[in-house]
Amino acid sequence: MAKIKDITDFLEQIAPRAYQEGYDNAGLLTGDPKMEVKGVLCTLDCTELVVDEAVTKQCNLIVAHHPIVFKGLKQLNGKNYVERTIIKAIKNDIAIYAIHTNLDNVHTGVNRKIADCLGLNNLRVLAPKADTLTKLETFIPTQHTDEVLNAMHGAGAGHIGNYSHCSFRILGTGTFKPNDKANPTIGQQNQQEFVEENKVELIFPSHLQAQVVGALQKAHPYEEVAYYLQPLKNTNQEVGAGMVGDLEQPMSEQDFLAHLKKSMQLNTIKYTPLSHKPIQRVAVCGGAGSFLLGTAMAAGAQAFVTSDFKYHEFFDAEEKIMIADIGHYESEVFTKELLGAFISENFANIATYLSEVNTNPVKYF
Repeated sequence: MAKIKDITDFLEQIAPRAYQEGYDNAGLLTGDPKMEVKGVLCTLDCTELVVDEAVTKQCNLIVAHHPIVFKGLKQLNGKNYVERTIIKAIKNDIAIYAIHTNLDNVHTGVNRKIADCLGLNNLRVLAPKADTLTKLETFIPTQHTDEVLNAMHGAGAGHIGNYSHCSFRILGTGTFKPNDKANPTIGQQNQQEFVEENKVELIFPSHLQAQVVGALQKAHPYEEVAYYLQPLKNTNQEVGAGMVGDLEQPMSEQDFLAHLKKSMQLNTIKYTPLSHKPIQRVAVCGGAGSFLLGTAMAAGAQAFVTSDFKYHEFFDAEEKIMIADIGHYESEVFTKELLGAFISENFANIATYLSEVNTNPVKYF
């Protein structure tokens, strides 16, 4: 039977917690990671009503997009909805796991779901992150090169976009002289050795450093393995905020708004004045995305679908782009479908449900 840790470890392969923003609080918020999973309830928000639903559906794990615990808690006495939700979850032995901005920032996450709902093609991350990659250089005897490289590839190194097993190698001569305390794989103590080696370079996500270096050291034949690590400033095309893509055919602004309303099952859209220009390239950002407006315009988008724009920020479009503010809840509610699919496809023997509770705190008259 799968344990909570099995599911959370799996989710963190999809959306590593290293990719969450500094202000965030993703991860296991309540519950014993060693507890066996009876059922999983996927939700956008975790509230008291969602915990009640988990009890009814006999689920002891709630996977939520938004963390119910966002700021530090100094007491747990039920004085607000956060404390009451946590207390109710603990009383009912229900674990709560949050997968928030780390799921926003991966290219298979929240924004990909919105882009798929809208039928966008040629997708790419709108604002790729830097400082998430590391380059490793090492030196491997030629006859062992493929074996060592395969071990590092298996640990997550050398994956670039749709390509795996990516590396670069240069043939050269390695020299060393083992002392009388050494136990050399090649050569003898106190004798200078000259070995045909490949200098190998490959990159990996920085949060995988321990396992990549561990795989290198385990697979490498040498007693002492020489390697160098270099943090990279390169942007990571698979990690970052927002997404941009193209509609199959250009649409008028009115037709695009109708398409958006139908695709995202919306009751209302706040949008900027029409400029009567066709729309084909569309930028999206689940949740509050006004910080990406300039990036969306620079990417050539004619429309930007997001939420939580302030009044004066709508002026910043300046008829160069249509802002379509669809609401925070509405932009991310499909995330529970995304999470449900991830879990059910990989843990087929565990009952997985999508929450039926509408947790949207914003109502429209």
